[in-house]
Amino acid sequence: MLGGIILIIAGVLILMYPLLLSIIVAALLILLGVIVVSIAYHNRKLRRHFDNPVVELFFRL
Repeated sequence: MLGGIILIIAGVLILMYPLLLSIIVAALLILLGVIVVSIAYHNRKLRRHFDNPVVELFFRL
């Protein structure tokens, strides 16, 4: 319910301020990039500790 209300308010704000859409999309893309880099960093860090091929297969899935 709360999520729907927030999405409706966001939609109205985007209609009123079209620049807001580009800001939201840019922020989401930046956040997604940071998450992907963080996951890759931690995966590489864990790979150094575990040289077991079964563990590497688990991380690749």
